[in-house]
Amino acid sequence: MFKNHPKGLLQAALSNMGERFGYYIMNAVLVLFLCSKFGLSDETSGVIYSCFYAGIYVLSLVGGIIADRSQNYKGTIMTGLIIMALGYVILSVPILATAGNISWLLPLTCLALFLIAFGNGLFKGNLQAIVGQMYDNFEAEAAKKGEEELRLAKSKRDSGFQIFYVFINIGGLVAPFVAPLLRGWWLKVNGLTYDASLPALCHKYLDEGAAMSADAMQNLNELITKVGGSAADLGAFCSQYLDIFNTGIHYSFIASVVAMLISLVIFLFSRGMFPTPGKKETVVSESYTEEEKKAMATEIKQRMYALFAVLGIAVFFWWSFHQNGTSMSLFARDFVNTSVFPPEIWQAVNPFFVIVLTPIVMWLFTKLESAGRAISTPRKIAYGMGIAGIAYLFMSLFCYVQSYPSAETFTALDTNIADGMKSGAWVLIVYYFFMTVAELFISPLGLSFVSKVAPKNLQGLCQGLWLGATAVGNGLLWIGPLMYNKWSIWECWAVFFAVCIISMGVMFGMVKWLERVTK
Repeated sequence: MFKNHPKGLLQAALSNMGERFGYYIMNAVLVLFLCSKFGLSDETSGVIYSCFYAGIYVLSLVGGIIADRSQNYKGTIMTGLIIMALGYVILSVPILATAGNISWLLPLTCLALFLIAFGNGLFKGNLQAIVGQMYDNFEAEAAKKGEEELRLAKSKRDSGFQIFYVFINIGGLVAPFVAPLLRGWWLKVNGLTYDASLPALCHKYLDEGAAMSADAMQNLNELITKVGGSAADLGAFCSQYLDIFNTGIHYSFIASVVAMLISLVIFLFSRGMFPTPGKKETVVSESYTEEEKKAMATEIKQRMYALFAVLGIAVFFWWSFHQNGTSMSLFARDFVNTSVFPPEIWQAVNPFFVIVLTPIVMWLFTKLESAGRAISTPRKIAYGMGIAGIAYLFMSLFCYVQSYPSAETFTALDTNIADGMKSGAWVLIVYYFFMTVAELFISPLGLSFVSKVAPKNLQGLCQGLWLGATAVGNGLLWIGPLMYNKWSIWECWAVFFAVCIISMGVMFGMVKWLERVTK
C-alpha cells in the first residue's frame, strides 16, 4: 500500500489514527451525552455540537496561521496533542449533574470541548500540510529524473491522501464501540440495563415531578421495569440511573487521553522524517524579475479563486455529511430498533465502509487512468455531491413510505406503538454506504486538491481554509435537529437532498475552469 509513496507517510498516518481514535470516542456520543447528562433538548445539544464542530475547523485556520508564521509545524502539532489530552482529562471526571451544580458543570464541559477543539486546530491542518509537503518534495525529486517519472509521482498524490484517510477511519471504526461498551458494563455492574429513551424521561420527571403527563409517566414506569429498576421511589431511581448511565461514558474519555499520548509518542519518534512546509520559498524569493513576480501573482490569484470555489461546495457537503453526529444520531436513537446495538455504534458503519471501499475506489481510479480516462479531482468532487444526494433521496423516500411524523410527535407516542413502527438497522447501513462513497470522492481528494493549488509558503493556511470551510458547514449543523423535531422526517431529508444536487450542478459548471487551474 505504501510502495512508491514518500517516506514518512505511514508514520504520519499512524499518528493521525491515534488522535482520531480518541476524538471519535467523544464525537460518537457527544449529542446524546449532552442530552443524557444535562437533560438538554435535542436542539440545544445540537447547537453545542455545532459550535464545537465549527470551532474545531475555525481553530484549524488559526493553527495553520500559527505554524506558517512560526515555521514550527512539528511543535505546533505536538502542542495540539497535549491540549487535547487536557480537554479529555476534564471530560473523564464523573460528576452527577444537578440543579445546584449545572451552572458551573455545563460551562466546565464546554471549556473541555474548547480545549479539544483548539488542540485539534493546532494538530489537524498542520499534519495534513506536512503530508502535502511530502508529495511536493517527492514530485520535485521525480522531476530530476524526467517527465515520465514526474507524471507517475504526481499520480500518487490522490492515492496517498486516500491512504492517509483510511488510517483516520481505522481509529474511527473502533472508537464508537468504546463508550457504549463501558456504559453497558457499568450499568450491568449496578444491576441495570440500557435503554436509549429512559434518560430523557428521567430528566423530565426530575424537572416536572407529578405534573408530568400521564402518557409520559406510563412510559417511564414501563421502561423502569424493562431495565431492571424499581419504581417505588421515582426520584431516587431517576437520579441513580442518570448517574450510572453517564459515569460509564465518562470512563470512556480516559481511552481518549491514552490515544492522544500514543499519537504524541509516535510523532515524537518520527518527526525527523517529516519535512517543514514553506521554508524553501524564502530562499529564492529575491531572484525573481518583476515580470516573473507579476506572473506568479496572477497564478496565485487564480489558484486561490479555485480554492475558494471548491471551499464553497465543501460547506454544503460537510453540513450534510456531519449530520451523522446530530440528526442521524437522533434518528438512530428514536426511529431505529436499538435493542441489539446502541445508537452510537452505528457511527462505526461509516469508517467501516471507508476502510472496505477505499481500495475499491482507488482501484477504479487507477484503472480509469491506465485506460486514458482519468477523472480529474474537481470532477470527482462533483460526482461525490451527487452520490451524497442519493443517500438523502433514499432516506426521504423511505421515511415518506413509512409515514414517519416529526421526531417530537413520534417520541411522544406510547412506547409499545413506537417500538412497532421503528425501522431495522439496514436503513442506516444503506444511508452510510452512499454517504461513505460520497466522502471518498470528496474529503481525501479535497485535501489533495488543496495541496495542489496552495502556494508553497501558505500550505498550513490553505489547509486551514479547507478546514475553515468545513467549519462553516458545521456551524449550520444545528438546523438538522431543528427540522428533525418539527417537520415530517422525509421533509428534513429532502432538504439535504436538494442541497447536494444543487451543489453537484454548480460544481460541474466550474469543472473545466478548475481543471485548467490545477494542471
